Amino acid sequence: MGLFSAILGNAGAIGKEELVKDFGKLLIEGEEIELGFKLIRDTSIFTSKRLILVDKQGITGSKTEYMSVAYKNISRFSVETAGTFDLDAELKIWISSEVNPSITKKFNKSVNVYDVQNVLAHHVLK
Repeated sequence: MGLFSAILGNAGAIGKEELVKDFGKLLIEGEEIELGFKLIRDTSIFTSKRLILVDKQGITGSKTEYMSVAYKNISRFSVETAGTFDLDAELKIWISSEVNPSITKKFNKSVNVYDVQNVLAHHVLK
């Protein structure tokens, strides 16, 4: 993930090994990490059971919020690909019957948004 892209708020992909090392303690038995993305200090993790949003708070980042969203609570989602001159792709997720997206994430061009769409579709559309 490039510094310029991070400054603009675009997340980049991280490897499963690093995610398991850093966040494996959050997983329940039988749950596996499928995809993960990091934006400076915050992380989005797509597992086999849920979406985990990790929000490092404060100046030091010592306070952390872990928000879990069960796939069954996602009512719809959209993925917007990066264009020729765009620097980012965007994901929007609506929880239950919310009118506006509850979760919005931007990704840099290193992220294959079709992989993100595929994981969400696989779990949400069951």
